[in-house]
Amino acid sequence: MESDISRRQLLGGTAAVVGMFAGFGLAPLELRAQTPGRPTVLTNLRFFDGTTLEMQTGRDIVVGGGRITGLPATGTGPTDADVIDCGGQSVTPGLIDCHWHATLVGVRQIAALTQDMGWVHLMAGREAGATLMSGFTTVRDTGGPVFGLKQAIDQGAVTGPRIFPSGAMLSQTSGHGDFRLLNSLPRMANDADYTERTGVAAIADGRNEVLLRTREQLMKGASQIKIMAGGGVASPYDPLETAQYTLDEMRAAVEAAADYGTYVCAHVYTPTGSMRCIEAGVMSIEHGQLADEATIRAMADAGVWWSIQPFLADEDANQYADPRSQAKQQQVAQGTVRAFELGRAEGVKMAFGTDVLFNPTGAATQGRQLAKLSRFMSPLEALRMATGAAGELLAMSGDRAPYPGTLGVISEGALADILVWDGDPETNLDFLSDPESNLRLVMKGGRIFKEELA
Repeated sequence: MESDISRRQLLGGTAAVVGMFAGFGLAPLELRAQTPGRPTVLTNLRFFDGTTLEMQTGRDIVVGGGRITGLPATGTGPTDADVIDCGGQSVTPGLIDCHWHATLVGVRQIAALTQDMGWVHLMAGREAGATLMSGFTTVRDTGGPVFGLKQAIDQGAVTGPRIFPSGAMLSQTSGHGDFRLLNSLPRMANDADYTERTGVAAIADGRNEVLLRTREQLMKGASQIKIMAGGGVASPYDPLETAQYTLDEMRAAVEAAADYGTYVCAHVYTPTGSMRCIEAGVMSIEHGQLADEATIRAMADAGVWWSIQPFLADEDANQYADPRSQAKQQQVAQGTVRAFELGRAEGVKMAFGTDVLFNPTGAATQGRQLAKLSRFMSPLEALRMATGAAGELLAMSGDRAPYPGTLGVISEGALADILVWDGDPETNLDFLSDPESNLRLVMKGGRIFKEELA
């Protein structure tokens, strides 16, 4: 009886949630799922598998049960199947943004720090659908209250990408995640700031507090932990060159994450902060545009990932009114080109991210920013950073990964996140800049969310 009541409550609650979101344009946009018991075959295509630096032909892609079940020679797959004719167009794995803020991307900073979080979450739900329709089927969320949005997407109430959540970003007092105003100082016992109460950030000083806040995020379901290890552009009170978190504090986060079988990623730009991260066991450097040759070599030697963004202070950059932030942004932009060149020369494992933050108009630039990587490498190398390489970085979450299966590749057994594009990735990535016109099919887990094939 109790189980029946619980089931009815769940079904009724789910219907209510779907109805509520529909009023905001957030109802699920899925066009269709696979026919039960029948595979889906994608045929007449050229595909990039996420790893091999060439487009492949002469094969079909068979999907069943949400996964890729085979890559048979064209026309030799199962006959009892739903067939999708791709019209000779280009197929790629679903794109992955390894540095995204799903809850904080679509609102201005002042709104995120002052407005009702219910409104912020509704805006995030709307933006999540746009993210998926841009071809990004997975994001690694590197800070913010995203657990509810992830649950809504996973349960089908809202359309959006797969989310690897970090939860609240951990920051020392005066660090890049300390959003308080100066009139909030000094901090008193049990005096949590609004951003802490809502899960945007967690201020933690000393080993014990870092352990506590790290474990709280893991309890909520974090797939990896995000710490602030140096100054930032958006924050007014921490100069870019500052080192944040002592070695012992960093190690506390790393140890707590390792106990859960996962890892720590760290916001940092400078050599000093980056070297401290490497020594502490941090496995993913976020940004790092000011790293020197010795630091980059140390990253390569330690097998540390570099989650790097094309910060070029151009039309797609986050906008700042504060002259201090503008100056820091220019400094980072000057180091970006050199960082890409040195990282590739030293063989550092690099994955793509954007870090669009508090920038409603910038959210739509994800694909264009990925296309910019062709300035530093071949188009397929750039695309690999947002597919196969990014999938390898996500796999570091181990058992904390929320989606069992391989992401970022088109191979047998991988999760069926597949895109069909009107464009040639071997030539250029310009088609990524306009997904509304050039993205013909969006499949996530075998479910089709967009299909505009002739």
